[in-house]
Amino acid sequence: MTEQRFGEWVAVRRHGDAGRVAELVLDRPKAMNAISTDMARALTEACAALSADRSVSCVVLTSTHERAFCVGADLKERNSFTDADLARQRPHTRAAYTGVLELPMPSVASVHGFALGGGYELALACDVIVADPTAVVGLPEVTVGVIPGGGGTQLLPRRVGAARAAQLVFTGRRVPAAEALALGLVDVLAEEGQDRVEALALAATIAANSPVGLRAAKRALRLGQGADLRTGLDVEDAAWRAVAFSGDRAEGVAAFNEKRDPVWPGE
Repeated sequence: MTEQRFGEWVAVRRHGDAGRVAELVLDRPKAMNAISTDMARALTEACAALSADRSVSCVVLTSTHERAFCVGADLKERNSFTDADLARQRPHTRAAYTGVLELPMPSVASVHGFALGGGYELALACDVIVADPTAVVGLPEVTVGVIPGGGGTQLLPRRVGAARAAQLVFTGRRVPAAEALALGLVDVLAEEGQDRVEALALAATIAANSPVGLRAAKRALRLGQGADLRTGLDVEDAAWRAVAFSGDRAEGVAAFNEKRDPVWPGE
């Protein structure tokens, strides 16, 4: 495993011989990974590097804190802000959430402990959320006079429906892991302390597949979401055409017929 640091509080670790699984690590344990301006900048930089790396097939978003995934915005930092300071910070925080959301390869969040506000929005920006029984998720922003601003008002209704999302956003309620699974707020419930292990195992399974196919499938899923059926099918057709004449498609068919594991060219 290799590690690259982005600022003081974000790291990227590469797993496996080919490094196709990248772990995007939130590493600000003294603040429960509260997202400061500097941490937002680092997260944006790390996501840009991952997005540009064609060798990465799946990203796992993890935390080094034992009791928290991420508690959201750094309210201690914001307590000293003027209105002008807050306005200047906004592009940096928005870029961080967008960076995770727009990763071109599949992404998996590994959640334990508190994932609140912007912390849960980082998880929502991923394609799959794996949690353990200690996880507590929610969007409590209205309780401190703001709204979810990291994608929560748009991503949560796409995940659980408009009415359920409205109830959760309007109440700011914190939801424990078992209920979160039942409501669709998380996707997989691992054994306690095993969320990272299970998320990395899922990522390894994903990363064994065609890199070209994975990126095209994610693009079709994201772009087609919310579109009418005809538009969605056109999105799917465009993604199919992008992979149908690729080296990965040729290798996949050949490997199937030769009864061997494919060696993906990634193009």
